[in-house]
Amino acid sequence: MKTDHRIRFVDSKKMTDIASQSVHLVVTSPPYPMIEMWDALFCQQANIKKALNSHKGVKAFELMHRQLDRVWNELYRVLVPGGIACINIGDATRTIKNEFALYSNHSRILSHMIGLGLVNLPNILWRKQTNAPNKFMGSGMMPPGAYVTLEHEVILIFRKGGKRLFNTQEEKTNRRQSAFFWEERNQWFSDVWMDLKGTRQKTGDKQLRQRSGAYPYELAYRLISMFSVMGDTVLDPFVGTGTTLFAAAATGRNSVGYELDKAFQPMIGQGFGQAIEQGRRRIGERFDDHLEFVHDRQTAGKVIKYTNQVYGFPVITRQEVELMIPLPTAVIETAPNQFRMSYTITEPSATGDSAAIPATSQPKGPGQLCLFD
Repeated sequence: MKTDHRIRFVDSKKMTDIASQSVHLVVTSPPYPMIEMWDALFCQQANIKKALNSHKGVKAFELMHRQLDRVWNELYRVLVPGGIACINIGDATRTIKNEFALYSNHSRILSHMIGLGLVNLPNILWRKQTNAPNKFMGSGMMPPGAYVTLEHEVILIFRKGGKRLFNTQEEKTNRRQSAFFWEERNQWFSDVWMDLKGTRQKTGDKQLRQRSGAYPYELAYRLISMFSVMGDTVLDPFVGTGTTLFAAAATGRNSVGYELDKAFQPMIGQGFGQAIEQGRRRIGERFDDHLEFVHDRQTAGKVIKYTNQVYGFPVITRQEVELMIPLPTAVIETAPNQFRMSYTITEPSATGDSAAIPATSQPKGPGQLCLFD
């Protein structure tokens, strides 16, 4: 099994090299309008810069979103029928000309996406942990000028049309093999995620770090596992440091990414060199967590009715019987900004014996990352 991953350092408002109805899942986090760290990006448009300089916050907010709308329009075009789009976005608070206000980014994107014809599915609130001892906004303990502190972001989830269809026997088998564990389903599909911390990227470049709004690897890994099957194509129109692409590679999906800032190029290349170790570690955690869950359940005297046909361990539901997880083993750079990942696939034994749970330590030896020359 192999998957391909490519990055284009061009504007994602025109994704002309992606065919219509060819992307199965979008996982992304755009620049947040009205958050000052992204002002320089948005203010490349003269009308946005003029609105901010004139202290017209509502107008600047709308103009910023009109720039994002052009990306969402392309997103709609490239999604397959039944394809899913997951957009991580935070609202903004800002004081403009002594007036403090909330700028609701998630509701503005929601409105545009529904207008395009996408269906909004139940969304996820990601409660980002903070270590700040003082989280007050406004006048502290003095009413009525104290403000609620924003400690969550929203993962908006959309679908293009009705449920995605899997018609052939091969498609149905792949879907069953792409299943997740019952206990993962219970955790991942909660509408509030409280166990993920925000990520501060170690770019070695302060200005570059300030231009990165990276979410944690686990966020992308979960969404890709939840809303796509092996072999699908995942798109991130705002790649940044490449988190979505690395998670797609770890889960056996193809990926395409767009990024305006070419300064991220070395980081993305290095990230693919580490994607095998990162992916194998996460897969190992999944196996360990499941075996611990099974042990605890059996110790409590609860019967588990089903057995996974590949690995031979107990599973809760019939839908997990064919579950298998491809193990990334090698990555090469086939051309500039294009990578190919190879995997070991664990198959059920012809004799009916269970396969060993694959070792998930990083493979040793040279050649893990062969850079294009």
